[in-house]
Amino acid sequence: MKIFLLLALALPALLFVGSQPTFGQADPFNRDPRREEEAKVVKDMLAKQQSEREKKDHEELLKRAESALEISDELEKALQDGGQLDSSKEKKLVELEKVVKRIRDDLGGDDDEEEEKEAKSSPRDLKDVFVALRKSTIQLVEEVKKTTRFSISAAAIQSSNTVLRLVRLLRFRS
Repeated sequence: MKIFLLLALALPALLFVGSQPTFGQADPFNRDPRREEEAKVVKDMLAKQQSEREKKDHEELLKRAESALEISDELEKALQDGGQLDSSKEKKLVELEKVVKRIRDDLGGDDDEEEEKEAKSSPRDLKDVFVALRKSTIQLVEEVKKTTRFSISAAAIQSSNTVLRLVRLLRFRS
């Protein structure tokens, strides 16, 4: 009985002493303020880098949209001068398709599911297709300019799909 009584008194004392941090151990509930400040600085730096990267990506998106418009203008002028699709116009169409695909991908879009419906209503004359291509490209640029780096524009994605459909129509027509 004495042993049991002795153990009953000694056990809580041993548990109390064992739970106290020894020299050199960090208390998990009392954090080091320097480490917390370092972690905050790192988090702030990463957030700033991400924000700058998103801003740069959005500026590149706007530049690609302007580039698509320039290519579309060049194609329309070339059609007015020549009237037929030659290899230089074909290269411009491929370039325009690449730029618009990149824009659509950056906006988070993918292929249009209503392509067959629109293909039936697409213009048949070569000149009309180029006019529609330019109008669609202008609409795409306007929609991209309305976006921010924090938004996704369904209208811009739809416009990019329309431009791609017209480019493919022209490429495979020749």
